Amino acid sequence: MSKLPNLSGLAIIKILTKNFGFVVVGQRGSHVKLRRYVNGRKVVTIVPLHREVKTGTLIGILDLGEVDREEFMKSV
Repeated sequence: MSKLPNLSGLAIIKILTKNFGFVVVGQRGSHVKLRRYVNGRKVVTIVPLHREVKTGTLIGILDLGEVDREEFMKSV
């Protein structure tokens, strides 16, 4: 597995909405809630609007949103 890049919160949101079917459904402070439906199930993830999101946080975002890391890397 290749190393995940350092991305901003806005860049992550753009990738998730454009390539993985997420829709922005709300924001509280500096955290944006994204949602998509997979096989009739609602999947939600939260993305902080930081200039640089740490690798561990990005892994958590992808795990919560049920996004494969390799597929995400192909979209970067």
